[in-house]
Amino acid sequence: MDAIIERPIIGITCGIRESSFANWKMDAAILPSTYVSSIEAAGGVPLLIPPSKFSKSILNLISGLVIAGGPDINSEEYGQTPDSTASEYYPIQDKSEISLINGALYRDMPLLCICRGMQMLSIIHGGHLYQHLDSTPGYENHGAYDGKFSKHKVIFKTDSKISSIMGGEIIVNSTHHQGVANAGTLSVTGNAKQDGLIEAVERPDKKFCIGVQWHPERMSGVHKTLYSELVKSAKKYI
Repeated sequence: MDAIIERPIIGITCGIRESSFANWKMDAAILPSTYVSSIEAAGGVPLLIPPSKFSKSILNLISGLVIAGGPDINSEEYGQTPDSTASEYYPIQDKSEISLINGALYRDMPLLCICRGMQMLSIIHGGHLYQHLDSTPGYENHGAYDGKFSKHKVIFKTDSKISSIMGGEIIVNSTHHQGVANAGTLSVTGNAKQDGLIEAVERPDKKFCIGVQWHPERMSGVHKTLYSELVKSAKKYI
């Protein structure tokens, strides 16, 4: 049997942005290659999913889904007016990812939500965000953003799925100016040690549904096990 067929196809959401493409500048479907390499290293076949009103139909072709990091989510999605620090919104991407997440949850498809993805997962479950941590009391020194990284510790709940994968405490990277204020009906399973900000969420009633605020695909060691466990779960889903 072809080795590729034995690997589950893992969808990864991406954005459409103006980019340098050959000798032109034009809109392109783009995603950091670390997502692709992490899925491949974990034993899966990555499939990029750009924003589209037809994105949900791709769920019929894949066995697992990663909602990748990206821009700020339109604050209207959680009933707030935009903060003055909000960057440009991409409503088509918001709607596309909402549809994909809901479809994956309905199918009980293995789902890993990264950074913006965790924020979107929380909003879908009735939660909302802090729109700018630097101006939110208690979180002013949470970490870096605007293309910069910092690091801090996250503590996991002992009875959570993520703790069974990564242990009780871990150092993560941080590159976000927004954060989850309320995760809605999701189980909060990880918090920043320094200020308590929500860093990991789960749906314990699903086979694999985890959201994390950091970027494990840009770290080494035990962080890669999140992608390995996603792919392992996706193999059972086929």
